[in-house]
Amino acid sequence: MSRSQQATPELTEVLNQLWRLDTNRLNPGTDYIISLQGRAGFVAQGSNYAKDMAKALLFKYVNEDKLRGIKTYSHFVNLLDNYESSTGVSERVTAEELQENRLFIDSVMETNVMKRAHKYLVGKRQSPSDPEQFKRQLYDIWFRLYHRDKSGGEDSCGFEHVFVGETKFGQEIVGLHNWVQFYLLEKHGHVDYKGYKARDGKDTPDEDDHVLNLQFSWKGLLKPVGGCFVGVSPEFEVALFTIIFLMSTEKMTSVVVKVDEYVLELVVYRHGKSIGTSFPKLLSGNHKDL
Repeated sequence: MSRSQQATPELTEVLNQLWRLDTNRLNPGTDYIISLQGRAGFVAQGSNYAKDMAKALLFKYVNEDKLRGIKTYSHFVNLLDNYESSTGVSERVTAEELQENRLFIDSVMETNVMKRAHKYLVGKRQSPSDPEQFKRQLYDIWFRLYHRDKSGGEDSCGFEHVFVGETKFGQEIVGLHNWVQFYLLEKHGHVDYKGYKARDGKDTPDEDDHVLNLQFSWKGLLKPVGGCFVGVSPEFEVALFTIIFLMSTEKMTSVVVKVDEYVLELVVYRHGKSIGTSFPKLLSGNHKDL
């Protein structure tokens, strides 16, 4: 795979199988309710000001019993407070946090979504067939610490960047592409949703869409646009982006694929043998193709 490549029929099929197998995905309108409100405006590069086109929260309701009661979600939530958000500040990982990482990977491996991803990757000779060895591979991809800021120690990992979010030089938000983290930050008043982003001439999203492009502020900084899945399980995102990561050796991989009703660009940046970042960009939805 190279830059902005169309997914093969085989890859399209396996990613859609992951979607269909994601029985832990929450249902819009019942398990959670969002309020998209206004379309976010243009933000000049380097600016941290944006007109707020959404006076209310993005998430009006989320069934927290499911976040606590579904094993992969509960282990996922336990990981969200384990990181120092500033790049350049070394991470100190406790024994308890290492155990939480392993419990999350163990829980993900019990799901049909991850089992299907594993089977596919073994067939492609990208992953070991032994589940314990595959868990170690997942650990290295998502949790192995590395230097993101050259001036500091081991200050980042794929999981932190993608799912938790970081700030770079105190000047910009990087990562933070996960809906559960966004909901929890918003609930506690740490994130301010500014509105949705839609490409010129494209349809506005629906409130039952499972993929959105958002504009928001966090820690006094602005993210002009960030793509994220909404309602999907942690195992779905880990499985999907692990496949894209392992099926390419490029520094940056971009794959266009139709998953369910959504035409997506799936973007993955490599940091050695780990994920640097990964996120979806919604190209079209609402049952309309490009």
